[in-house]
Amino acid sequence: MASDLTLNQQKVLREIVGYIRRERLPVGARLPEWTLANLTGTSRSPVRAVLDHLVEAGVVRYDKNRGYSVLTDVDRLANDVVDEMNSADDPLYLQVADARLRGQLEESVTEADLTRLLGASRSEVRRVLVRAQAEGWAEREAGYGWRFLPMIDSLEAYDDMYALRLAIEPAGLLSPKFKPDMKELQELRGQQQAILDGAYQSATERFESNARFHELIAGWSGNRFALQTLRRLDQLRRLAEYRQAKQDLPRAILAREHLEILAAIEAGDSLAAASLMKRHLSGARLKKVTGDVFAPAPDQTAATPTDTLPA
Repeated sequence: MASDLTLNQQKVLREIVGYIRRERLPVGARLPEWTLANLTGTSRSPVRAVLDHLVEAGVVRYDKNRGYSVLTDVDRLANDVVDEMNSADDPLYLQVADARLRGQLEESVTEADLTRLLGASRSEVRRVLVRAQAEGWAEREAGYGWRFLPMIDSLEAYDDMYALRLAIEPAGLLSPKFKPDMKELQELRGQQQAILDGAYQSATERFESNARFHELIAGWSGNRFALQTLRRLDQLRRLAEYRQAKQDLPRAILAREHLEILAAIEAGDSLAAASLMKRHLSGARLKKVTGDVFAPAPDQTAATPTDTLPA
């Protein structure tokens, strides 16, 4: 089960399975550890742990002479693991995030407070708080106290976040230091085309793919602070996306807009790419702030990740 993996390994699991599905790797295709480590931006150790996990799940094969390879065809693979990928997030973590976004938790709490409120054990509560600390929306206080940090918890905060992105992302495309990595660009094109073709079934996959799209482009700007800022914003808005009511968003339209931006970048037309990025973010901003992303649907529980495609 995904719960046997660490938080970092769960993220690697989603990225590796997403890669197999996106590339439609055939049975027998090799899965070199170093390739997957580069793909996921981590070391070989968590990659190996995830591959061993997938071996136990019957979707990857290990041979001591050839290493790891795909054991199951991609269509069956999607059915086998998509539920596990969607459940990789701790329901208790989502419950705490939901309560915080609703304003039901004080800014400062103790582990004992949350233990009583959630009906969970002290160790379970501490695990959630340690993860929240790692993701940047909680910090330790003296003793057993914890303080929740500012996050995207209102429509005003969402609007502020998009205003900042509109200042950063188009400007990055116009930077004299902007230099796209063409290999990464082709990878992004494949991901967005897969979304356009309807290949993605997991909300988590869609969020991570689109966050990676914007983060890589920010990285090409050569401005390290732009990339750090965007990563931080993605980290914070991920919680709001967990909380967002299920919506039938125009995924094909958003993916097509991403592909248009990539085409302009590949053509060397930074001005057009910046204009397209500005239009893209402005449209996403309008959709988010005119629809109450913090109002729960009547049939949606707090522990269910939202099925949306964020810009």
